[in-house]
Amino acid sequence: MDFMETISSARDAITVKRVYGEPYERDAVTVIPAAAVRGGGGGGGGDQPDGQTGSGVGFGLTGRPVGAYVIRGEQVSWEPAVDVTRAILGGQILALVALLVFRSLRRR
Repeated sequence: MDFMETISSARDAITVKRVYGEPYERDAVTVIPAAAVRGGGGGGGGDQPDGQTGSGVGFGLTGRPVGAYVIRGEQVSWEPAVDVTRAILGGQILALVALLVFRSLRRR
């Protein structure tokens, strides 16, 4: 795969469909899921001492759900997604910081 093919694939991968999923409707309620999408790429090339040319390109894409728009009649509301893993990790970091602060205050 050459550089231009990789750029074309990257452009096709980062679309609004990656951020907003297909809406679906049930019992007169429409839900439009949303995600946070991040991507990055890079490339490079160089000449070898024996006269050969080397090159490479790469691209990465990641996404995570962030919530959904819920449409009921003419009312639109945002329902955030709850990431339990992030919440637990945040609680652990907060507990560690509190423990370190308590320990330093106790030593004084």
